[in-house]
Amino acid sequence: MAKRSRQTFQKHQKEQARQQKQHAKVARRLQAKQRRSQDVTGMGELSQKMADRPPVPQHTPALGDHVSEPT
Repeated sequence: MAKRSRQTFQKHQKEQARQQKQHAKVARRLQAKQRRSQDVTGMGELSQKMADRPPVPQHTPALGDHVSEPT
């Protein structure tokens, strides 16, 4: 059985490290995607609660306040 040369072995190690890094990156992306989807679900419930609340009255300018007229 022939032995691998040093350079070929180093290339193999480098390729293995690259593949592991790529798999870890894919796993992180999937976890982030799942976390975001859970956050969106949680925000949906919050916005539903906000929709059930009565609207907040808006500030109306007083008689002496300067208000620019739309042209």
